[in-house]
Amino acid sequence: MGRWGKIAFKKMHGSGNDFILIDNRDRLIHASEAKDAAVTLCKRGFGIGADGLILIEKSDKADFKWRFFNADGSHADMCGNGGRCAARFAYMLGIAPAEMTFETGAGTIKAEVKDGIVKLQLPEPTELSVDQSLRLHDQELTIHYVNTGVPHTVIFFPDVSSAPVFEIGRLIRHHRRFAPEGTNVDFVEVVDKGFIKVRTYERGVEDETQACGTGAVASAIISTVKGLTQAPVEVETWGGERLKVYFELDGQRASQVFLEGRAVLVYSGTTEEL
Repeated sequence: MGRWGKIAFKKMHGSGNDFILIDNRDRLIHASEAKDAAVTLCKRGFGIGADGLILIEKSDKADFKWRFFNADGSHADMCGNGGRCAARFAYMLGIAPAEMTFETGAGTIKAEVKDGIVKLQLPEPTELSVDQSLRLHDQELTIHYVNTGVPHTVIFFPDVSSAPVFEIGRLIRHHRRFAPEGTNVDFVEVVDKGFIKVRTYERGVEDETQACGTGAVASAIISTVKGLTQAPVEVETWGGERLKVYFELDGQRASQVFLEGRAVLVYSGTTEEL
């Protein structure tokens, strides 16, 4: 029996962004152990393997609350794809109805589950700025920034299939301008007024992921503020799946932000000797 005993879990993904989800309402994993649990369970090749760990816990003011941890053990207030998986997980286990609310570090949000499709409300974006200059060694980049529950820096590329996501993403993620927390970095190709392609370097994972929900939202909003798209915006992730981002825009203020897409159950299991 492992450090935390035998614990039931579900492995899920949203657009290839994968997570381990645990019903932690009975505190099977203590708060002081959650960071170590995330590192151990999420480590590919040694643990279950995932981009993050999601613990579902009791709430006094919503259907449930979550605690979200990246694969490196760091805590994040919000994750769009993780939020969609958490909503379907809670619905499947009878923790919450199809239309639910749950607490996150970024506030209480709404979600609706229907036939495996989850439409998730995200917090109102903050700190939006466009057309900023960033010095990166010997080159000057034009970047755009918005916090969609977590910080995102957006860069436009004519063809994201050839974008240096890891190399440039890592440098921007650790740039002194964004210290000490760092930033996620999204590389965006605008296909037409209603469709963009996005690749994301995620802090905490410290690599490119198949998809990033808050990154899809950040990219869609920045693209629309720049006049390149209009809501709703369809977003193709690096994993090939498509998400839809809904929002209302008043100048540079976005409200009523929702992310919609499939939340997929991959398998259920029980931890043993991890």
